[in-house]
Amino acid sequence: MIPFLDLKAINQQYEKELKEACARVIDSGWYIMGNELKAFEDEFAKYCGSKFAIGVANGLDALTLTLRAWKEMGKLRDGDEVIVQANTYIASILAITENNLKPILVEPDVDTYNLCPEAIKAAITSKTKVILPVHLYGQISPMVEIMRIARANNLLVLEDCAQSHGATTENKKAGSWGDAAAFSFYPGKNLGALGDAGAITTNDKELSDLLVALRNYGSHKKYENKYKGVNSRLDEMQAAMLRVKLKHLDNETARRQHIAQLYSEGINNPNVSLPTIPRKEGHVWHLFVIQSDYRDKLMEYLKGNNIQSQIHYPIASHKQKAYVEYEGIQLPITEDMQRKVLSLPLSPCMSEDDVFKVVELINSFDIV
Repeated sequence: MIPFLDLKAINQQYEKELKEACARVIDSGWYIMGNELKAFEDEFAKYCGSKFAIGVANGLDALTLTLRAWKEMGKLRDGDEVIVQANTYIASILAITENNLKPILVEPDVDTYNLCPEAIKAAITSKTKVILPVHLYGQISPMVEIMRIARANNLLVLEDCAQSHGATTENKKAGSWGDAAAFSFYPGKNLGALGDAGAITTNDKELSDLLVALRNYGSHKKYENKYKGVNSRLDEMQAAMLRVKLKHLDNETARRQHIAQLYSEGINNPNVSLPTIPRKEGHVWHLFVIQSDYRDKLMEYLKGNNIQSQIHYPIASHKQKAYVEYEGIQLPITEDMQRKVLSLPLSPCMSEDDVFKVVELINSFDIV
């Protein structure tokens, strides 16, 4: 079996370092809001090219708390609109509605899957206050254009970087473009913890200070609560393990890029469309997503030949029961993608023999 993503193999590469990190935390006797968190926040901010990083419990909280903080700062209020591409994972939408804001779902760029500048322009109203570009599959959004639109219209930009750790454009990394950025370190991410974890990056000290309080019951000082905060703290154990894995992220990214190149050069089945990469050098390949009118049949064919694949994502947010109020919206590009997209196995531990086997099987796939 060629697994879609072998997390055990990925983490076994660093077994000694990870166990040493765990032992360091256990021996310290300090398990929440300690030196490991502070060190990881400093290291991750430096990696992203931002001034501040704030560790939180998960990627959804990173998005939700940032929008919440902007409300506390008076930059947002109930009913304000947030522009986001419709083909994102539901977490991007949940963070918006959790803050009593209104998601404005727009069609993605048909080639890159990311937020389209022209769609942003068409969606802006007097209620628009935030642009939320999601850097899907590891490819950063067209941030030069997005930031130009945002500044011209006095809009905030919150990057969703859950799939784009280390992705770049114009020599700037994901997480350093917007007013703030949210990261997930879910185990399957390119930079994955061994449990749930997340972070926010920003250059805004006021925002950073507020987020530090909001994640900790609304408190900067124990038993003194300035805000109605939450418990969303990145714990010492996960921070310590993320410090280990951050050191190896660029090497793993290079391996992902090599595998993606082999896929791109090798797959030539006319019934399969390969991803379009306008900025190849900055793509970190969280996912390698192909499209096919015969997606379900291809997926079964691969499964029958012991190759795992996945669909990201089979049901759009506006088609979910949780958002029944959006069921009447027509988004044909998004809906067509979700009928066709298929994510192929991609792991930094994947052998070239396995890559070539996937390529060979896809090329031999016949719709007859």
